[in-house]
Amino acid sequence: MDTALVTGGGSGIGRATAVALAARGTKVVVAGRQEHTLIETAKMIEESGGTASHVLADIALAEGAARAVGTVTERYGRLDLAVNCAGLPSWGLTADMAPAEWEQVMGVNVNGTWLCMKYEIEQMLGQGGGAIVNVSSRIGPHMRVTHQSAYAASKSALSTLTRSAAREYIGRGIRINAVSPGPTDTAMAVWPGETAADRDARVARDIPAGRLARPEEIAGAVLWLASPGAAFVVGHDLVIDGGLSA
Repeated sequence: MDTALVTGGGSGIGRATAVALAARGTKVVVAGRQEHTLIETAKMIEESGGTASHVLADIALAEGAARAVGTVTERYGRLDLAVNCAGLPSWGLTADMAPAEWEQVMGVNVNGTWLCMKYEIEQMLGQGGGAIVNVSSRIGPHMRVTHQSAYAASKSALSTLTRSAAREYIGRGIRINAVSPGPTDTAMAVWPGETAADRDARVARDIPAGRLARPEEIAGAVLWLASPGAAFVVGHDLVIDGGLSA
């Protein structure tokens, strides 16, 4: 794990993953659409003695995904690990959702991750291998809830994409897996109309573990999947949800 790209690295799980990677000596590039949050992540890493930089990129566009991957190789020479964490939530009943909202969620969560994987895999094939970890969700591939059909559909597609690509490329030195977090202490865990206190009460009621996950706990799972200790783990979708979907 000498070099890594983390999309969605400006906040939440993406930021926690970038910080954890840098603490282990990995040179990290964080990518996303909000430059000020990316700068904050890179600054946090550098102030702790790590190496990090950022790239402004909309991964829903081929140009943006290619630029994100290209930035890592231009600055550090290779891409050892890619963590595809960028994603959008959705809220609303299926028939009430505007076509533009559906397309936006699919454009980032499915198309954007596929575009990143396309360019990541191309780079890794040329250098002799690498690892990719996609951030999916327990909503969709492992559990369904109301008002989130677009998000669930996108994450189900992402989980399947992960496993399909893993079978295609493991023989060529690229190991691909996913993590599927449950409710995590990020902005996305607060439902419309809720306060943070409302969210905490809902989570304590619904989740056997009685609490939200910390972003650092999800980051720890990502680092394990990317590590030599998980060398025989291929095409796995690791659920981290405190027993919610057990």
